[in-house]
Amino acid sequence: MKKIPAPIANPATPPEVGATLQRLRLERGLTLEDLSRTAGVSKSMLSQIEREKANPTIAVAWRLANALGVSMAELLTAEAPKVDLIRMLEPHETPTLPGEHSGYVLKILGPMELAGRFEWYELSIAPSGALLSNAHDPGTSEHLTLIHGSVEVEVDGSKRKLKIGGTARYEADRPHAIRNVGKTEAKVWMVVIHR
Repeated sequence: MKKIPAPIANPATPPEVGATLQRLRLERGLTLEDLSRTAGVSKSMLSQIEREKANPTIAVAWRLANALGVSMAELLTAEAPKVDLIRMLEPHETPTLPGEHSGYVLKILGPMELAGRFEWYELSIAPSGALLSNAHDPGTSEHLTLIHGSVEVEVDGSKRKLKIGGTARYEADRPHAIRNVGKTEAKVWMVVIHR
């Protein structure tokens, strides 16, 4: 009796990478706009890929994999990786929001699933740079600890200068700013609590 080979997947069907791309993007706390800017791929193209309306070319997949800090194989597979008991993030995997025109770099240290409730960041500010924020949702507070440099916090017109190792706690549901008032880079840890 002749053995019939098992059917194989249609090699003409490209892999569906939308769900994997979205999972990887959200795990890193990136918006479509963030990933678009980092990877050099249009926001509309990213949206189409995530909705399985388009598949990326090899060049686009390569740019996305590099921007997300994963291999092409991980991006092109539909399987979620096994979860380790201890999840390690390499420095290049930490989502970063550059504020080039304002002289700051904001690293998102907290996991995406806590966004909108409890967030923490590492903020580096160049001399004369500033992170200016509009009022957040009612009840939001920020807690800012100075690691090195010289920083001034302004909340609704009131200004206070931090000492190294000191922490400023303030209501962030009003306009506020964090400014480097020194001659070297300043670095702070910032915790945001939403109520």
